[in-house]
Amino acid sequence: MNDTAPALSIMDGMAEGRVVATREALSFWGGVDPATGRVIDIHHPLCGECITGAVLMMPSSRGSCSGSGVLLDLALTGRAPAALIFCEAEDVLTLGALVAAEMFGRPLPVVRLRPDIFSSLSQAKSVRIETNAIVADNQAIPLLPPAASALSLTDADRSMLEGGEGVAVAQAMRILTAMAAQQGAVSLVDVTQGHIDGCIYASPANLIFAERMAELGARVRVPTTMNAISVDRANWRSQGVPEAFGDPAARLADAYVRMGCRPTFTCSPYLLDSAPGIGEAIGWAESNAVIFANSVLGARTAKHPDFLDLCIALTGRAPLSGVYLDENRRAARILDVELPDRRNDAFWPLIGYLAGKASPDRIPLLRGLAAGNPSRDDLKALCAAFGTTSAAPMLHVEGVTPEACGAEHPDADGRAITRADMAAAWSMLNEGPEEVELVAIGSPHASLAECHALADAFAGRRRRPEVIVIVTAGRDVIAAAEADGALARLRDSGIQVLPDLCWCSISEPVFPPGTRAVMTNSGKYAHYGPGLSGRAVRFGSLADCVEAAVSGRVPTALPNWL
Repeated sequence: MNDTAPALSIMDGMAEGRVVATREALSFWGGVDPATGRVIDIHHPLCGECITGAVLMMPSSRGSCSGSGVLLDLALTGRAPAALIFCEAEDVLTLGALVAAEMFGRPLPVVRLRPDIFSSLSQAKSVRIETNAIVADNQAIPLLPPAASALSLTDADRSMLEGGEGVAVAQAMRILTAMAAQQGAVSLVDVTQGHIDGCIYASPANLIFAERMAELGARVRVPTTMNAISVDRANWRSQGVPEAFGDPAARLADAYVRMGCRPTFTCSPYLLDSAPGIGEAIGWAESNAVIFANSVLGARTAKHPDFLDLCIALTGRAPLSGVYLDENRRAARILDVELPDRRNDAFWPLIGYLAGKASPDRIPLLRGLAAGNPSRDDLKALCAAFGTTSAAPMLHVEGVTPEACGAEHPDADGRAITRADMAAAWSMLNEGPEEVELVAIGSPHASLAECHALADAFAGRRRRPEVIVIVTAGRDVIAAAEADGALARLRDSGIQVLPDLCWCSISEPVFPPGTRAVMTNSGKYAHYGPGLSGRAVRFGSLADCVEAAVSGRVPTALPNWL
């Protein structure tokens, strides 16, 4: 990959359109409405902007691996940008453009510019992408062709690519090797397991892709778990979910099960008995899971986009690039974090959110947190919130995570996260009203320990009838909670516990239609919730969530520790 070239074509094609430019990365999933092409992330500078037909310029993408599915859907419905221009490495939207061209004949040019050229070009009103040049303001910038692949394939790889393992595997290998080439990988690596994020019904494109692959006879060759889906698989009809949504969402899940995936339906696969160990190469999608696996478990996986996750599971191979390699797991930014006294569990997602903002494009090392003795659930919340604001696939916490010792790159820069930063972020995530009608727990899916903590906090207390409390959790956790009595305790307190769904995939009528404002302890959902649900969202600790359920109100003041 020629990173010094002024302009490099990543995906071929010609296009022309008005420029929509931003210096802040955007997650297409949760950030762009596939039905309209408008940006719906209320925290993003482009909120309200329609990107259909535009040349979208941003440094990279961030957030959810499902952005590839949203882009594919936009391409199939004619609502996509005319082209994408980045100045940093980017995989998620690039993969969506690759699948649109490879499987559906819908080319969508992707270009990477040198940062100085990107800055200059972003001031133009319109841009034309030609075969060998980018033209703006009557100036032509030479455009180099896509990098020639230096990928070394094994005999088994070539057999799969040439159809020796069937049509579906050959299709998967074409996509996989094309992505490996654009990432600059020189070989592929064996993975021991996969995790599919593309089973969320983000758009009809996800279903089209999955059913086409299933019809071609696709079968996974490594143990593969599945992310949360978009309906409670057994109960969606009795819950009043419209057939027009419930049927395709269930069919999407069924397609992956037919391909041999395990119906775990959880966005917290690290809570399963099959969670990987330190140094284990895996092929996971789902941003929070990827960050937790790399950071806390010490496993190795890129933040694979939707669709590539299945290609990896079908072949058992992944591009040997990014954080699969030792040299790319080092911290390029040191974040010194102030540790407030008397903090509660809301501190950890808040710090994850701020760490992502402070390190949106590189792996950070967080210092100053070891004395806080974070639990696994604290780290889960931190990693999930980090993934909403950063494109990085991992982080290090000094004195806590397994690879933090000596993780600093010699050229790493430094920044601080202060109590003032925390107060400002808290206020930004708490712009909703004081009264709430819904409490949302389980983004990512709740652990058994979190179910116990919530049951303990509600002991002897009842929620107000007008405030609904819903916990989303994986099937394994729910089964364990039923076995040890925690599930009965939660239900006795009037709390609903839902399998299969997660808050980022829940929709009406399972999401209570009368809700005006939501309370959550999830930094991830506090960020995505307003755009996904159309409601105001309040953020706080687990104890704050219980108080909101009991009183129906959330104080507007900062917590005492801030």
